[in-house]
Amino acid sequence: FSAARNVEVVPGKQSIILFVPFRLLQQFHRVQSRLIHELEKKFSGKQVVVVAQRKILRKPGRNNRVKRQKRPRSRTLTHVHNAILDDIVYPTEITGKRLRFKTDGSKVEKIYLDIKDQQSMEERLDTFSAVYKKLTGKEAVFTFEPQSQ
Repeated sequence: FSAARNVEVVPGKQSIILFVPFRLLQQFHRVQSRLIHELEKKFSGKQVVVVAQRKILRKPGRNNRVKRQKRPRSRTLTHVHNAILDDIVYPTEITGKRLRFKTDGSKVEKIYLDIKDQQSMEERLDTFSAVYKKLTGKEAVFTFEPQSQ
């Protein structure tokens, strides 16, 4: 991995974010469950999350209109934030997203995870929220409620 960062989930409970190079993410996914299990044993009481190191390029505007190649979609802010979300919840899959606007104007994103992983991921939901808030600045609530068709 290329870097690690500590995040406080709730007072007294810590979490570790491991940043890996983007090109090595697939190899980390192959051993991620064993790696996380061993690291959580080593750092007792801390949950570990693996996230790829990604780059966000600015939107070409008035001040940075140098003739460059077109900005790829994978370097946009929206795409990087969605990819970080996928990295954080990796062993499970996201089944749905809802963006909720509160009366005070703030936004909360509700993320629905696959119900089959509820047993193994239940205690990690607050960690996912804290890590996503730390990396993107956006509020997110993770839940396993099934989607109604």
